[in-house]
Amino acid sequence: MEYEEKFIRRVHRFKGNIINVETQYVLLPNGKEATRDVVLHPGAAAIVPINEEGEIYLVKQFRKPIDQMLLEIPAGKLDFLGEDPNVCAVRELKEETGLTAKNMKHVSSVFSCPGFCNEVLHIYIATGINVGQSCTDEDEFLSVEKYHINDLKKMIYDGNIRDGKTIIGIFAADRYLAGEF
Repeated sequence: MEYEEKFIRRVHRFKGNIINVETQYVLLPNGKEATRDVVLHPGAAAIVPINEEGEIYLVKQFRKPIDQMLLEIPAGKLDFLGEDPNVCAVRELKEETGLTAKNMKHVSSVFSCPGFCNEVLHIYIATGINVGQSCTDEDEFLSVEKYHINDLKKMIYDGNIRDGKTIIGIFAADRYLAGEF
């Protein structure tokens, strides 16, 4: 059986600073018509900065959609559709943490929420870290903290780190630090 849904038409519902929302009308494999509410996002880059001591830098920030402080790997959206994710990763690392890296290694590209959103997160490991001054956006309030990989894995298993990109990044860093890539 073929499972692909055939596009019929779209209706734009919302245009925002970060996302756009549309309703897509599709033809299902059984011949019936259905609607899909879709969040359109340009994509993002997320970075796991690892210093010479093997410590990983994370940012702590408040996230309004869940009304909680989260501990996350630095990340930010692509400035435009088609921006090179590596360029975005370098920019966001500097903006959020003040760090620059001699080496940026792409480890994965993942869909954040493919049930309703087209966002792709490009995850990098950054090494050869140099510490400098952050230059966050004027509406961005965060702090930078360093952790050992074993502490981060425990924080994941204890439920203290719940952000998906951060969990993926930490497990990728664990394999990197073990010399697996």
